[in-house]
Amino acid sequence: MRTPLSLLALSLSLLFAPGAMALSEFGIEGMGVVSTKANEAQATISPDGQRIVWASDRAGGAGGWDLWQARLRDGRWQDPEPLAVNTGADETDPYFSHDGKALFFASNRPGGRGGFDLYRLAVLADGGFGPMAALPVSINTRADERRPALRPDGRVLLFARNGKGARGGFDLYRAEVAGSGFAEASALPAPLNSAADELGAEWLGNDGALALTRVADGHSQVWVVGCDHAQAAVPLGLSFNTAEGQTGAPVVDVSKPGELMMAGQARSPKAGGLDLYRMRAPGVSGCTVR
Repeated sequence: MRTPLSLLALSLSLLFAPGAMALSEFGIEGMGVVSTKANEAQATISPDGQRIVWASDRAGGAGGWDLWQARLRDGRWQDPEPLAVNTGADETDPYFSHDGKALFFASNRPGGRGGFDLYRLAVLADGGFGPMAALPVSINTRADERRPALRPDGRVLLFARNGKGARGGFDLYRAEVAGSGFAEASALPAPLNSAADELGAEWLGNDGALALTRVADGHSQVWVVGCDHAQAAVPLGLSFNTAEGQTGAPVVDVSKPGELMMAGQARSPKAGGLDLYRMRAPGVSGCTVR
C-alpha cells in the first residue's frame, strides 16, 4: 500500500526531530537511534528536552529489557547507550518527574519484595544519575508494581499493581506523596479498573484526567478518561490504536506538554516490532478530555 504524501512528509519531519512543531496524527521517534529493529517500549523525555530514556530489548544491554538513553545533538537524538543501572533482569517503564530530579522505573531484579518493584534514581544537577532506591513498602509489595507516573505537581504517584483484590490482572493505584515517602496506596474505582488489565496510566494535568493502557485478549490499547473516574474511558483517537493492535505506555513529553509519546505497531512508518511514536496529547478542558 502506498504511503500518503502527507504521512510520508510527517514521518520524515519526525525521524530525528523531537522539536518538530507541526504534528498531524503521529510520527515515529528517532528512526535507527530510538526506534530500531528491536522492540522499544515506554519512553520519557527530560524536562529540558535534552535527553530521552526508554526501554528496549536490543542487543548491547545487560540482558532482557534494559533502559537506554540518547541525547539531543544538532536537533537529533544521538549516541544511544544503556544506563549503568541495568542488570541481567528487566528494567523498564522509565518516567522522569516533572521537576527533573528523579527517574522512576520498574525492575524484577533480585532483592526486591515481589516480581516487579518500583525504583527511584536521583538525577543530578549536571544531568548524571545519582543514588538509586526502591520505593517503600507502602508501594512495593509481594505483587508486581509497574508503570510509575508522578502527577505534574509531584503530589500523587500513579502505578499499576496485580495480585490479591484486583478486579483484573493489573489495576491502577494511587498514593499521596508524604514527606520523602508515600502514603498507603488505594485502587482507582470501577469502571476505570475493569476485568481487563489496566497496565499503567499517564496524567493529563493535575485534575485527574488520564491516558491509560488497557490489555485484553493479548492486545493492548490506549484509552482516555476525564477527571471523573466513575465515567467510562474511551479509546484514544489514533488509526493504529485498535482493539486488535498493540499500543500502550503513553507518556507526556515533559518538555512539550502538548505532545505525547507512546509505543505501538503502525504499518507505516515502522522500524521494527514495537516502535515509539509522537503525537498530540489529548486536550483537557475542565474535566473533559477532547
